[in-house]
Amino acid sequence: MRFFTTEGPVRAEDHYCLPPLERWNLPQVLELIEQKKYFLLHAPRQTGKTTCLLALMAYLNQDGRYQAVYANLEGAQTAREDVARGMRAICGTIEAAARLYLNDDRLHDWTEVAWQARGIDGVLTGLLETWSARNPTPLVLLLDEVDALIGDTLIALLRQLRAGYAQRPDHFPHTVVLCGVRDLRDYRIHSSAERAIITGGSAFNIKAKSLRLGDFSQAEVETLLGEHSAETGQAFTPAALERIWALTQGQPWLVNALAYESCFEIPAGRDRTRPIGVELIDQAKENLILRRVTHLDQLADKLREERVRRIIEPMLAGTALESVPEDDRQYLIDLGLLRRANGGGLVVANPIYREVLPRALAGGPQDSLPQISPTWLNADGSLNPDQLLSAFLAFWRRHGEPLLGSAPYHEIAPHLVLMAFLQRVVNGEGTLEREYAIGRGRMDLCLRYRDLMLAIELKVWRDGAPDPLSEGLEQLDGYLAGLGLDSGWLVIFDRRAGQPPLAERIAEHEQRSPAGRRIRLLRL
Repeated sequence: MRFFTTEGPVRAEDHYCLPPLERWNLPQVLELIEQKKYFLLHAPRQTGKTTCLLALMAYLNQDGRYQAVYANLEGAQTAREDVARGMRAICGTIEAAARLYLNDDRLHDWTEVAWQARGIDGVLTGLLETWSARNPTPLVLLLDEVDALIGDTLIALLRQLRAGYAQRPDHFPHTVVLCGVRDLRDYRIHSSAERAIITGGSAFNIKAKSLRLGDFSQAEVETLLGEHSAETGQAFTPAALERIWALTQGQPWLVNALAYESCFEIPAGRDRTRPIGVELIDQAKENLILRRVTHLDQLADKLREERVRRIIEPMLAGTALESVPEDDRQYLIDLGLLRRANGGGLVVANPIYREVLPRALAGGPQDSLPQISPTWLNADGSLNPDQLLSAFLAFWRRHGEPLLGSAPYHEIAPHLVLMAFLQRVVNGEGTLEREYAIGRGRMDLCLRYRDLMLAIELKVWRDGAPDPLSEGLEQLDGYLAGLGLDSGWLVIFDRRAGQPPLAERIAEHEQRSPAGRRIRLLRL
């Protein structure tokens, strides 16, 4: 029985999958190869790059005009900047790939000859020259995980490929495809030997094109899920299909992970007579986030990088980006964290990532929370908004100041502490949804607990800016209207210099919005 997989590469006999060669523009790829081009394939992690490269290798070898070899260079990462170890590992990996895929065991001896004649600075060039010269068919070399290499080892690889480029195809590979997460322009390689930062473009200026493997389209998502329905008889309801698309925006790992969790992990979903509905998809989403599965954990780990913080922090705060280099913005797109919306602005790539990012940042404050008695619950277990407000104000007065220091992003520390508190409130019984974007001037939260829905808008009063109350009331009116609610909270964090201690400036009032809705105003 086949299943959805998140641990690629995909095998069609074992896994539900889309035809790999249909995931990209195959005629364009074949034209680049025919033209003897060296080019890049890049995409975020776990989107199907390796599967596509293996399928391309099989296609080319079956066609017969070329001999293609796939080699994963990730093992050379442990060499770091030890170029001798790195080149040994790279050449050894290519030797092993030739034996595995072409039954060609000649390469090891050629490597040893090249090592003696050319040393570490020319061993790869020498190996590829000999192999190409003695091969009756032009070689196509598919090198995966290239950007896993570090420093001088990566520079050595790029420069040795460039050194032999002019000799192709008779004495060097006809085509080389480099594959990784990042585009070559994002490579910022620290060379210890040269005591300088070398850019990928300067080390490998023979690149003809960069191809990006895209996410699934909505039709492709439905086709993939339809394979499960065709083989098992278990349907996805139309609403579930829409929900999967809405949550993932076609990100391949997320699509497969939600489908596997709902169809193979959740007991109710294992009943093949029961259709997969929206409730199972939502449960699967929450399970993946709570388990901090590797894909989402790796994504959250990127938040520590300074070039990531420079964009994500103002996005969460709702402020405008300052002078952030284009390379940094493109880097987050290449990582799959962000995408460009139809209007051209940067947004988080999909709703699951949009939820994971602030949750990950609020992890420190959440782990630092003291034991809190759930005084906000009624006797029947339902949530009492007035009691919740009282409990939060008491918590903020006592613990807010010290907890602000546990937040990794200073500009949104109050937001993160509040979200940590609310995450403790929902505690598996409800959900906390977040809406934020560059330039919105606010963050909106929607807490759902059983039948109750509570809308909260967060704004910041900064130095040199007017009191955001009027703007906040008007914005909250629009948010409440969209949710069909007639009341909500407006929280204004006063971050101006010279303010009294946090516990002394807490104030809570009732306001009316321009549309007459009842608003609980919190000044913190």
